[in-house]
Amino acid sequence: MSHMGKPKGKVNAKFSLSQIVEPVSEALGVKVQFAPDCAKAKAQADALKAGEVLMLENLRFYGEEEGKPVGIDKEDPAYDEAKKAMKASQKEFAKTLASYADCYVNDAFGTAHRKHASTAVIADYFDADNKMLGFLMEKEVQAVENILNNIKRPFTAIMGGSKVSTKIGIIENLMNKVDNLILCGGMTYTFAKAQGGHIGNSICEDDKLDLALDIMAQAKAKGVNLVLGTDSVCGDKFANDANQLVCPSNAIPEGWEGLDAGPESRKAFAKAIEGAKTILWNGPAGVFEFDNFTGGSKAVAEAVAKATDNGAYSLIGGGDSVACVNKFGMADRVSYISTGGGALLEAIEGKVLPGVAAIKGE
Repeated sequence: MSHMGKPKGKVNAKFSLSQIVEPVSEALGVKVQFAPDCAKAKAQADALKAGEVLMLENLRFYGEEEGKPVGIDKEDPAYDEAKKAMKASQKEFAKTLASYADCYVNDAFGTAHRKHASTAVIADYFDADNKMLGFLMEKEVQAVENILNNIKRPFTAIMGGSKVSTKIGIIENLMNKVDNLILCGGMTYTFAKAQGGHIGNSICEDDKLDLALDIMAQAKAKGVNLVLGTDSVCGDKFANDANQLVCPSNAIPEGWEGLDAGPESRKAFAKAIEGAKTILWNGPAGVFEFDNFTGGSKAVAEAVAKATDNGAYSLIGGGDSVACVNKFGMADRVSYISTGGGALLEAIEGKVLPGVAAIKGE
């Protein structure tokens, strides 16, 4: 069972899993059969002989999979009743899916933070001995455990990306665990402006200036070494071919915007990373998609790889960070690269993941 794309509970040929039957057959070395209707695959499942494989159609063609009412707006007075009815239908859908098998294995960590029919609800219909985490899922859960509960110190977390608001839950949870916290990328300029700096045309969340100051105060109160970029590589436009200017992150001229961490920032980041024994990296240090503004992210990647070579445990999570280490050819020099995205972030935030809890009985 699996899903593809976001068809929102409606059949869409563009997202049909029939497209991948052939490559999956090649990968498994056995001809994979296909069930075009997830809700009516019992006969095909029962007819399977030892060693045969059946793939179900895209689970998200069914509104019951996500458990959200289809075709009704949240503001509609009837929405709550429709949601209640859909939750009941979701249980029935999960029960039907469960009836096709004797064992349930969940290896989709990327959707472990969703309480969908196939990722969480279905587990209720299997006893403890017949539901389990897949090999990948188990590795992901262990990687989070290493970062949150099996910490070897010093612990350095690197949080990048453009917005403080999307990372606040993680930052606050990590504040109680890390020794060094590097905040880089676009959020640098929210912190610079909060302290009275001039950031030119740089990205900034003006409604989060007080939050930035509060994070700085929290770090100080908890004895966390908060490392913020002090200089930036700026461009006169948001483009790879922009003219470049290196200047303090709190003194960027009008018409210019910070696109990457500057040389002094890179040194400070490396210093906080290279002596660490536990490292979490989520989010780049600049607009690494532009080849001319990759220096900061590459410096972080090199420092993480060097620390890992010296015995640190390093977890790389989030699409952009993963893309970074792959772009710089350093994927084999870090401890673990997560496939989780949103699931990893919620786990690091300290939230219980429904897909994991459903199997572990938590």
